[in-house]
Amino acid sequence: MNSHIREAETEVQAGRTRRIEIVLPGKVEPQGLQARTTTARVPSAGRTLVRMESTGVSFAEQQMRRGTYFKQPPFPFVPGYDLVGVVDEIGEGVDPSWIGRRVAAVTKVGAWSTMVDVAAIDLLPVPADLDAAAVEAVIVNGITAWQMLHDRARVRRGGTIVVLGANGGVGTALVQLARIAGIRVIGTAATRHHELVRTLGAEPVDARDPQLYKRIRDLAPDGVDAVFDHVGGSGIRKSWSLLKRGGALIAYGTASSMGRKSTIALPFLQLFAQIALWNALPNGRRAEFYDFWAGKARNPEKYQAHQATSFAHVVELLGTGTLAPQIAARFPLDEAGDALALAESRTVAGKIVLQPR
Repeated sequence: MNSHIREAETEVQAGRTRRIEIVLPGKVEPQGLQARTTTARVPSAGRTLVRMESTGVSFAEQQMRRGTYFKQPPFPFVPGYDLVGVVDEIGEGVDPSWIGRRVAAVTKVGAWSTMVDVAAIDLLPVPADLDAAAVEAVIVNGITAWQMLHDRARVRRGGTIVVLGANGGVGTALVQLARIAGIRVIGTAATRHHELVRTLGAEPVDARDPQLYKRIRDLAPDGVDAVFDHVGGSGIRKSWSLLKRGGALIAYGTASSMGRKSTIALPFLQLFAQIALWNALPNGRRAEFYDFWAGKARNPEKYQAHQATSFAHVVELLGTGTLAPQIAARFPLDEAGDALALAESRTVAGKIVLQPR
């Protein structure tokens, strides 16, 4: 795959509008990813062509290669959930001032490409002096963490929260944003990541400890103000049991279902049913599922304005050094298979980033 990629990149450098894409052809192992070169089309009305500087490997791609990501496109397709880049071309009706500007965008798919077609409404301004990989590490992760903490959980200064997977992309962002807001954090992670979790400001607990929830209750015997749970499954009830009166359970994934043979929608339907049951009871606590895409189809302008505001808060903290991006590793785009395999090994902390050679 490397020689094929390098040949195409030579064409890009020569000025021809060629792009290199990493394709997920079907339910394959990470090394089954394929590279192809295509001609980048002139963007249509309302759209832009962005030269990718940095993209990343997320949990979504790990599910997509197994065919278990909710509402993923049919195979084959180009994965890639988000990116940082520079606007090269614009379509009709797009403000010309976007040309040459550095931007970020959340695409859900398509970002594992040297040139990416992005709707102008989805562009998020990025300061030119920030490292592209650092920004990439906090696009979806940072927006998700900011909105769950401040818009959904609404935990006050002095409160206590539990972050499951405190070493992950969203988890490391959540820990830092909470500590910035004066909130105590108990974070679960494998023991090899405890030093990182502690450095970020959380109190680490072994995620693999059979007595995990007892350990957490020992640290917060009066209960916690919020639990952020991306795991789902049967453990969601234990997360609920940790809440004090007035507390909030914010679920944002069903990682426990990855690799299991069941319908894609079933884990979500079970989770939604459980949340609805809890919220119907007068127990003084609440639960909700955070969906990054909620509201976009109904009101895209309002949705994107909210995303832009959240992203601006995160980028400001990144620019001042208050928020430290957690980059686990950087790979050339043509080594996406190796990057995906590393992500699935569960041995790293933070975001794995892909960049053009």
